Amino acid sequence: MKCVVLGGAGFLGSHLTDTLLAAGHEVRVFDRPNVTRAKTLMQSHEAEWVEGDFLNKKDLAAALAGCDIVYHLVSTTLPKTSNDNRLYDLETNVAGTLTLLELVKASRPPMKIVFVSSGGTVYGIPKEVPINETHPTDPICAYGIGKLAIEKYLHLYHVLDGIEYRVLRLANPYGEGQGPTSGQGIVTVCLEKGLRGEPIEIWGDGRVVRDYLYVGDAMEAFLKVTFYSGVHRVFNIGSGEGKSVLEVLSAVEAVAGRHLPRRVLSGRDFDVPANVLDISRAREHLGWKPRTTLHQGLERTFTWLLAH
Repeated sequence: MKCVVLGGAGFLGSHLTDTLLAAGHEVRVFDRPNVTRAKTLMQSHEAEWVEGDFLNKKDLAAALAGCDIVYHLVSTTLPKTSNDNRLYDLETNVAGTLTLLELVKASRPPMKIVFVSSGGTVYGIPKEVPINETHPTDPICAYGIGKLAIEKYLHLYHVLDGIEYRVLRLANPYGEGQGPTSGQGIVTVCLEKGLRGEPIEIWGDGRVVRDYLYVGDAMEAFLKVTFYSGVHRVFNIGSGEGKSVLEVLSAVEAVAGRHLPRRVLSGRDFDVPANVLDISRAREHLGWKPRTTLHQGLERTFTWLLAH
């Protein structure tokens, strides 16, 4: 297949590009100008690069031309900052995706879309844990609302225009290549702090529980959903188990071989107390399951940080 990865120079995008290349597909990477390629794609020479603005229709059309499937990984905001400028989140992420959908609608035949949503934010405060795909969706941050709105528009374009799509609601991904200064990824931040012996900032009492997914397992889910043709369109993709911030810190200390001092800060209003995804649907219908334990994933990520 000819694939285009929107946001292909980022953490997930670079891993997805390498995964698709290794599986024998042609890959076009679309991302902003001046992205430092050497720090993202390990096999950038094998992928076609197209630089441009996600909000520019002409740039986006050039990126899509001749492709069979589009992986939409672009996000202009982060969960922790999206509430600060809610209009910007709407104008960039949601409106930009509508432009994408109009271009896909006009393509012949319409290409398939795989969209990366957020299993950590679209559900809001859970009524039960683990959370399955039919759980109520009441996000408490603009980031989650934007992701959910895009999911709804994908469904609309499927019903009205026949566009085929799949949604992966990812847990908190981590692994090699994730930058500790990106603003996302407590695992990588903690490992980097452990490497330097610097204190870790803890928001609240450290008992907030999250689902941490190793990036290699996430990539296997991408491949599985690419060729899935069943009735389900939305899948939770996570580790299937929850870890508190304190448990993650203990695991990082074990890998780093040193105690990490803590700096306790006030809790954040967009942090739900617990978020663990029920991945039964992906197990049953995609034939996918995570294979990497937290300790294994931490060791691989720490080794990568040591080398870089």
